[in-house]
Amino acid sequence: MPSDHYFSAAPASPDERRPVPVRLAGRDVEVETAGGVFSPGRVDLGTQVLLRSVPPPPQTGAVLDLGCGWGPVALTLGLLAPQAHVWAVDVNERALDLVRRNAVRLGLPGVVATTPEAVPSDVRFAAIWSNPPIRIGKEALHHLLLTWLPRLAPGAVAHLVVQRNLGADSLQAWLAAQWPGELAVARLGSAKGYRVLTVTRRP
Repeated sequence: MPSDHYFSAAPASPDERRPVPVRLAGRDVEVETAGGVFSPGRVDLGTQVLLRSVPPPPQTGAVLDLGCGWGPVALTLGLLAPQAHVWAVDVNERALDLVRRNAVRLGLPGVVATTPEAVPSDVRFAAIWSNPPIRIGKEALHHLLLTWLPRLAPGAVAHLVVQRNLGADSLQAWLAAQWPGELAVARLGSAKGYRVLTVTRRP
């Protein structure tokens, strides 16, 4: 069904829910997933690389999972930092419902799943962790990053995982050119064909 993408607001595929065992934050847990969302059957490789690479998240304040899917990053943030306010943002309503249900399942009241426009404009993030939706296209991806990365709090860091074959190096160069003197861009590491990029807001 060519019009049914994981970045569709309302996926056309059947909403057939199923439990999937996964390992998040060093714990074996069971989550609910469904078709019509990104990587419904497992924690995808890029997200695995991201979660193995990031430092511990801030324990308080607002943190952001941009493009949350069914929630592996947001749920990990909630498990590691239960006192933080975790914003799980996506345009896919099915994905957001899955995150909400999974947060309840895992006892994570600090995880809030919502559409981008529902996040108050004055929220500044103590951290951003994201496996961004590269396949939405370069123009849409750039708009997404230009919207959210400037909302880092002073001294805060965004961690982004991008597949090397899908333009990680060119994206790093583009990011570095956007906010000279304000946001610093670097490569934290590489593994299994993915780059983990950091974007740090200067204090």
